[in-house]
Amino acid sequence: MKILVTGGLGFLGSHICVELLENNDEVVVVDNLFNSKMEVKDKIQEITGKEIKVYIGDCADEILMDKVFLENAIDSVIHCAGLKAVGESVEKPVWYYQTNLGTTLNLLKVMQNHQCKKIIFSSTATVYGVPEKPQVDETFETGKTTNPYATSKYMIERILEDVYVSDKTWSIGILRYFNPIGAHKSGLIGEEPNGIPNNLMPYILKVAKGELPVLSVFGDDYDTPDGTGVRDYIHVVDLAKAHLKAVNKLKEGAGIYKYNLGTGIGYSVLDIIRNFEKVNGIKVNYKIAPRRAGDVAACYSNPAKAEREMGWKAEKNIEDMCKDAWNFAKNK
Repeated sequence: MKILVTGGLGFLGSHICVELLENNDEVVVVDNLFNSKMEVKDKIQEITGKEIKVYIGDCADEILMDKVFLENAIDSVIHCAGLKAVGESVEKPVWYYQTNLGTTLNLLKVMQNHQCKKIIFSSTATVYGVPEKPQVDETFETGKTTNPYATSKYMIERILEDVYVSDKTWSIGILRYFNPIGAHKSGLIGEEPNGIPNNLMPYILKVAKGELPVLSVFGDDYDTPDGTGVRDYIHVVDLAKAHLKAVNKLKEGAGIYKYNLGTGIGYSVLDIIRNFEKVNGIKVNYKIAPRRAGDVAACYSNPAKAEREMGWKAEKNIEDMCKDAWNFAKNK
């Protein structure tokens, strides 16, 4: 199959590309390099020994996207491109809505024009807002979101639902990610955001390397075992492998499929710090800071549906995540 991965040089996108190539799929990437680097293409090719075709540009550019589809017989799309930082979205909501909605709407328009009707969308567990219970399954209500990032993802889910209602020949996968961390075992690709990190693990890595002085832990007064926020952290390679399962699911026929992707285990921020220190033998300097706008106390997945319907289950543990993340960071 020939698969278009938007944002394919980013953290998750690059790992998806590796898994697709190792599955003997052909990969085409569109990436604007806003939060990624061109050198990642070479790293993907080094890991796999296979070529990928990369277009540098934005999915909101209709001329570019039309060119991509004209020059490649795209079978399906994995749509990872978008802005993803909760705190930043609270500060810059218009930018988040314009970017995340605009890129997706243009992509869908071009897909329709070229009769490409298979798409897997990178959604998020934050579409559940503050869930009625910490462990979340796909029957829970969505839409009561707590920040613009989450709301933009929820809006895209609704757009995709409307697309399917209007044309039931579409096959649509909505994958609700929990918290991807870790890196490829080679140490060649991992999470490397431009500027000051917004997510926990990249910040831990920069503090561990001495590039930043201290990690801020946002809130220690949540209703959780140690007062810090509890999340479901999943190894990025496990998450990437789920996309292969989703591609196969879409081959089964038209429909709209929604899955939570996580381990089913909740870890607090302090759990992550302590595991990182233990596995890697490195001290992480941290301080307690006020709660961050838009965050919830605890949220972790019930991944049973993904295992039942796609045959996917996370295999790596928290030690693997912390070890592989550091293996990538220390080689940079």
